[in-house]
Amino acid sequence: MNPPHTTHASKAPTKTSPWTAAGASTIGSVLEYYDFFVYGPMAALVFGAVFFPSGDPGLAAVLSLSTFAVGFVARPLGGIVIGHLGDRVGRKKMLLFAFFLTGFVTVGIGLLPTYSQVGAWAPIMLVSLRFLQGIGLGGEWGGAALLAVEHAPEAKRGFFGSLVQAGAPIGVILSSGVVAILTGTLSRADLLAWGWRIPFLLSTVLVIFGLILRLKITETPDFEKTVATPAAKEKLPLVVALRRYPKQILAMVGVHVSDTTLGFMQGVFIIGFATTTLGISPTVALMANIASSITNLIITPVSGIISDRFGPRRVLVTATVALALWAFPMFWLMETKSVLALFVVMSANGLIVGMLFSQQATLFAAVLDPKVRYTGMSIGFQVATVIGGGFGPLIAQALQNNAGGATWSISGYLMLVALVALGCALYLTSRKTQVVHASQASPASVAASQL
Repeated sequence: MNPPHTTHASKAPTKTSPWTAAGASTIGSVLEYYDFFVYGPMAALVFGAVFFPSGDPGLAAVLSLSTFAVGFVARPLGGIVIGHLGDRVGRKKMLLFAFFLTGFVTVGIGLLPTYSQVGAWAPIMLVSLRFLQGIGLGGEWGGAALLAVEHAPEAKRGFFGSLVQAGAPIGVILSSGVVAILTGTLSRADLLAWGWRIPFLLSTVLVIFGLILRLKITETPDFEKTVATPAAKEKLPLVVALRRYPKQILAMVGVHVSDTTLGFMQGVFIIGFATTTLGISPTVALMANIASSITNLIITPVSGIISDRFGPRRVLVTATVALALWAFPMFWLMETKSVLALFVVMSANGLIVGMLFSQQATLFAAVLDPKVRYTGMSIGFQVATVIGGGFGPLIAQALQNNAGGATWSISGYLMLVALVALGCALYLTSRKTQVVHASQASPASVAASQL
């Protein structure tokens, strides 16, 4: 008897390994934070002269930095649009789109003509590309987090979810290194003429590598089991997510604001405070920031392993309490003007940010139905990014100015943020926030409610 005839078309697709999925997810986080910590210094140092030349250097600087804010404003919109489509057509398709859009725009910024070449069209194109970049970044994290978590073994979702978050310090290390090399080796004239393009064009390497990884992955098991059929999909994931999970989404905002406030405050305000107020060399401050990112990179997967064993509550409670207790000593140490103290402060900040950030991919996924996970997670995460990342450094500067240069009000603000995050973390890790349907519950969901 002849063996049954089989065709290539009937062959089941190869399942993506958790490590491949985590790698494809993490590369997006690397690109996101690489972009932020490259764009910020370039906007402050270069773009005022290149894209907004005027007789008033202060005005040029303000206009240049305003393009930085445009990216933050666009993030929630990107989270809503791409998250909606991700819950409708699948995680993989929208992740490919978000990553390609982000990478294409980043490279495009490096190829833009300057004001001296095309006049007013130069800043118009810069603002437009920055807005599109914000759209892409707004839809990136939610899908990347789900790609890693939903492909991971149930008992190791905390660890694989933390790997996505580890992309942030990698991006900071890469960008800080590139900026440090450029500012340390190029003259001001060369930096303005062509040097500023280099870090944006270098992102091509990340884009190509990321697209290769993401093309290899399959759709996540949770999406295929729960949302793959048209009848199972929600027509308006945004409406459903806000109606069913408003408290969970608000709690996500409260948790994520903590690490974005401390992280972005360090990357913008604290580095400026160390160099202008304390008189520490910008190169030394940048090296301290790299040390912070290395600490962050180490503690993030370690925290993921701990959460798989003991639940995320213990990690988040420890981190939020540590932030509240650290808020005042952090500035006391820096005000000694010691380089060693600065490195201690930056490293401690990296430790706290890593612990806070490491839990969010897995925990946020555990409290939402798979049908609206992409949308709900993206909204909570991106709104918090705008509050903590977009406004955190500005609030810190305003508080210092209002206090006559003193830092006690900034410490008080950080303590308040930490206490809000603590309450939100306790709520998210309680049993009543877990996925309602028993068939969708997982050991990760159960672990989230453990003390």
